[in-house]
Amino acid sequence: MLILLAFIIVFHITSAALLFISTIDNAWWVGDNFSADVWRVCTTNTSTCMAITDEFNEYQSIQAVQATMILSTIFCCVAFLVFILQLFRLKQGERFVLTSVIQLLSCLCVMIAASIYTDRHEELHQSRGYVMEVSRGQYGYSFVLAWIAFAFTLISGVMYLVLRKRK
Repeated sequence: MLILLAFIIVFHITSAALLFISTIDNAWWVGDNFSADVWRVCTTNTSTCMAITDEFNEYQSIQAVQATMILSTIFCCVAFLVFILQLFRLKQGERFVLTSVIQLLSCLCVMIAASIYTDRHEELHQSRGYVMEVSRGQYGYSFVLAWIAFAFTLISGVMYLVLRKRK
């Protein structure tokens, strides 16, 4: 049982780390001389960064991605804290339903964020606000990590739903 508990904790911390990295790191959309995320666009040659503001086309979509990624990260951290509390408070044989619900909310938020970015990426990168040509890029590793975090949070949410407290 202790090994299973350690695995669940490590899996949850890995999910949270993936969410933090994909939300913060500047690699959702990369090209030869630039990298972009939901916060800023940076050139790799001169190492200058420009924040994404309301002068960009589809700024509302970027804000939706920002908000849902932040919510996903917060929900994942709260789910971990609730799991630790439930670990000591639940009676033997009960399920970790509250932890599961919060983790599945985190899963839903990261799915919404990545889906919006996937759907709107062409319009997002054709704005006149960019000082360089960013439409000729590809998805970066932060975007891929967001989708991996979706899978991890989904799996851990289902694990918490199935898991019963044992002695």
